[in-house]
Amino acid sequence: MEQAAKGIATAGVLGPLWPMIANSADISKAYPDEVMSIDAWSKGKIKTGDLIGADNVDLVKDLLDPVAYHQVKTMGRKIRIVPTTRDITRMFPAEYLEATLRNQGKAKFDANGNVVSPDGKPWLGGNPFPDAKTGIEVAANLTMCWGRKDNSITAIRDWEVAPDGSMSYQYDFAWVEQNTTARADGKVVPGADELLRYNAVYFTGPSDVKGTGYLNTWYYDQRKFPELVGYLPAFKRVRKFPTNQRFEPLVPGMNLYLSDAWAAGDPMLTWGNYKIVGRGPFLGAVSQSWYGDRPNWERPVHGGPKNQTFFETQMELCPDVVIFEAEPTGYPRAPVGKKRVWVDVRNQMYVAYITYDRRGEIFKSFEPQYSFQDKGDKKLMDGKNTAWHWTAVQCYNFQDGRMTRFQPVTSITGGMSTAFNVDGLYEKYMTQQALQRWGPEHARASATRAVHRSRRPDSACRTARPACGGRRAAVRGTVSAVAQPPTAPLLPRCNAGRSGARRGRCCT
Repeated sequence: MEQAAKGIATAGVLGPLWPMIANSADISKAYPDEVMSIDAWSKGKIKTGDLIGADNVDLVKDLLDPVAYHQVKTMGRKIRIVPTTRDITRMFPAEYLEATLRNQGKAKFDANGNVVSPDGKPWLGGNPFPDAKTGIEVAANLTMCWGRKDNSITAIRDWEVAPDGSMSYQYDFAWVEQNTTARADGKVVPGADELLRYNAVYFTGPSDVKGTGYLNTWYYDQRKFPELVGYLPAFKRVRKFPTNQRFEPLVPGMNLYLSDAWAAGDPMLTWGNYKIVGRGPFLGAVSQSWYGDRPNWERPVHGGPKNQTFFETQMELCPDVVIFEAEPTGYPRAPVGKKRVWVDVRNQMYVAYITYDRRGEIFKSFEPQYSFQDKGDKKLMDGKNTAWHWTAVQCYNFQDGRMTRFQPVTSITGGMSTAFNVDGLYEKYMTQQALQRWGPEHARASATRAVHRSRRPDSACRTARPACGGRRAAVRGTVSAVAQPPTAPLLPRCNAGRSGARRGRCCT
């Protein structure tokens, strides 16, 4: 821990990790046996295949973040232990791993703090610092190419679970990413060399948010704030959002902020005071978590007051995890005071992420899951190779007990499907014109159906809408376009919120 105290991380314990990976995909020679198996680490007290619960979680307390430990110890959460991944090719998209190996040792920071290639031009692709030694280098690996694909569209189903265990909301949305630079293919999108990425979010259900969309345009210069615009059905136009709204829910009841994406949702130089604060083995959900054999890939749930708060989860002993902290120095009005991020050194991807409020108390936790997309005879391809992708995220508000959990699915309301490296993605989703076109089209379709439903009793409170018992009048379900305070969701809130409803709920 002496090196961690100095803000320095080292990759590999028995030897440098990446020179070994260049010669063999097996990482076993980089680490001692006791961090390559939970059986060896625990001296047989916990075995591969065991289920971690309240009765034995204290044996692995040092391998969990404090929120995950709390959930297992007090909320009925369970975690299944699976073998540690030794084959590094199962922890990357194939093209991204090839780019990382091809370009290792070529990245540097320019005078402004941006990652560049040896000639000072945008980064060539892959992880710029596979053997990251500092907090800012680790952050750069997370920031430069979020999903580690040149582009992707992920169809997502989201469930919002209230503190009492009831389901308060269920949303369908698509998350779309397009890197213009720092791509695995080494190319730069014509005319976009001053940008890093486009990121769009499109909500397709339920009806009260259908047609809502956001477009996030990132500059390559990490000192610059992204341009954020959105189409809201209430306004019937594309509008620009101020920078501080990166720390607000995308829709009512959701714990996810744009700032939270990939534990690197803001340009890395708009945060500061990066430092390494720890390093060691850790439990992470980085394998065997794709449910391709289940309908729509939807996984079982468990735990909490009504046995539906947590996703079924498999974790492995990650032999080498570096922990860094950073502060939102460019966002003086942010509700967040700092973030702490746990990053698996093997692929430089985050496995846990906690934000703290301005008082230094835990605010929210984010626990992602990843997997090679194969299970039995089922397989998802990203072209000619089996895909690697994230498979779930659980975002828990530690202060009020609300859980946001979401996962990629085969398709969502409106027919959007998960796909990778798609031709024509920019034109279809990544322009203000696309946002303007997409929003009214889906909002009109939703409004037409709403007219027909309004003739049926309790039409304002169908299953996909906020749980309200079917008692509120239709007029109370209309959307208000009044100005919202900084803590309000980006989407204008329901008028029911004016009548004393709890924050984050549409009605009571």
